[in-house]
Amino acid sequence: MDQPKLERMLRLMKLMTGNVNYTVNDLAERLDTSYRSIYRYIETFKDAGFVVHKLDGGVYKLGKESRYFKDISQLVHFTDEEAHIVNQLIEGLDDTNMLKNNLRKKLSTVYNCTSMATSIVRGKHAANVNRLLEAITEHRQVVLVDYASSNTGVVRNRVVEPFGFTTNYVQAWCFEPESGLNKLFKTSRIGSVEVLDTPWQHEECHEMGYIDIFRLKGFNQMRVRLELGMRSRNLLVEEYPLAERDIVPCGAGKWMLDTMVCDYAGVGRFVIGLMDDIRIVDTPDLEAYICNKAKAVLEKVGD
Repeated sequence: MDQPKLERMLRLMKLMTGNVNYTVNDLAERLDTSYRSIYRYIETFKDAGFVVHKLDGGVYKLGKESRYFKDISQLVHFTDEEAHIVNQLIEGLDDTNMLKNNLRKKLSTVYNCTSMATSIVRGKHAANVNRLLEAITEHRQVVLVDYASSNTGVVRNRVVEPFGFTTNYVQAWCFEPESGLNKLFKTSRIGSVEVLDTPWQHEECHEMGYIDIFRLKGFNQMRVRLELGMRSRNLLVEEYPLAERDIVPCGAGKWMLDTMVCDYAGVGRFVIGLMDDIRIVDTPDLEAYICNKAKAVLEKVGD
């Protein structure tokens, strides 16, 4: 088998195991080949022992009962932060380097979302993530069996409608009919996932919130502007790589961070730890938040 054909088949295998549904024509377009070739590759998969399902709308998926499905579905993926770092490394190569364009091309063809992929799924959480992906694809409710809530300290079953993930599969966006709220559930706190026959009942309520550069989540965003010195700028980028997208130089040894946050807690902790190297710019609510935090600490010390 020639290398281009093998590469197309591997890419096809990945597309057919992901959480995005593709028809044969979609697959042919993404792989820059004919629909007849796609059908031939699918028959090759079947001959090799894979189970192939044809879903409504002419969508083809590799069945999760296939012997090798788990290994394939756990291929290395990139988080947003990892993808950002990889892109920075590639951009650091000289434009005359032949590897630069080859790397760009290969990464963009293999990984079909903006961050090149979503996460690495490993260990005991892989089965739960795969079942959640199945439920999202089929628009079904699930039971999060023995979910351990950090807010209440209670372990119990939760009936939810999963509809998305954070960029690294650490958390799943779900609508919970019992509370009538969209929530994030950590996959590490799920005992197991039971996919129900019940279809989604509240799709119109599904709303995915935001996750800011400090990795805090919420449904609202506030603008924050900080003037950073070299030390705070370097520490920010090292600890929160996505912040680099929102930083621009603003003078000798100074940088401006202009970003949106879901909560002042994350940025507040960062500012408090580096007060002598950061100036808050046009963000009075953040100033008030930090003042209140400082006052509470002083009162606690005074007691």
